[in-house]
Amino acid sequence: MRELNVTQEQLAERIGVSQGAVGHWLNKRREPKLETMNQILAALDLAHLRICPTVQIAEPDGSYSVDGDSTTALQALVPQHELYFRYPVITWEAASQMAGPELVTYPDGRFEVSDYQAQGPAFWLEVEGDAMTAPLGISVPEGMLILVDPALEAVVGKLVIARCKDRPGATFRQLSEEGGQRYLKPLNPTYPKVVLTEQFCLLGVVVQATIKF
Repeated sequence: MRELNVTQEQLAERIGVSQGAVGHWLNKRREPKLETMNQILAALDLAHLRICPTVQIAEPDGSYSVDGDSTTALQALVPQHELYFRYPVITWEAASQMAGPELVTYPDGRFEVSDYQAQGPAFWLEVEGDAMTAPLGISVPEGMLILVDPALEAVVGKLVIARCKDRPGATFRQLSEEGGQRYLKPLNPTYPKVVLTEQFCLLGVVVQATIKF
């Protein structure tokens, strides 16, 4: 609120409560409900964050476990939260229309959450085809969701999303180097690698992969 110059009156008006309620929360005399916490995040332009209370489980011997990990009763009484971030799922067509990472925007539509805190305006893509399906080692088969962070530096060995400026479509490959020359290399050895020339624009680095059933 201080950074955004938002007053108690303004926040109260945005989320439909009294100024007194906001004052109680700020002074820790009361605690807002979970739904209200998320309303506050949205009102402060932090809607990509999500509050998730940690589960505390009492054991028969009187000890406590927090999300399955044993701890002391005193530790279990300390409020703990898991932090999740929400990123949009975009199409490959939308990715192919990006001129560069600085022009990534959040479209309206589907979102998925992750515990990864992106350095830039990250987005999800659903893997298509088997070019990144490997017989051994790292493999990212068709249907998996990959999280792309456009602010990370693309170094050799990283999985990246690239777009050729004079060719339609975006490409998911591993950045490799041989003899001082960089390539976009598929994990599937039956596909050819491509020389990374100035005609390619790197849109971001893949930082996470998951699959939905």
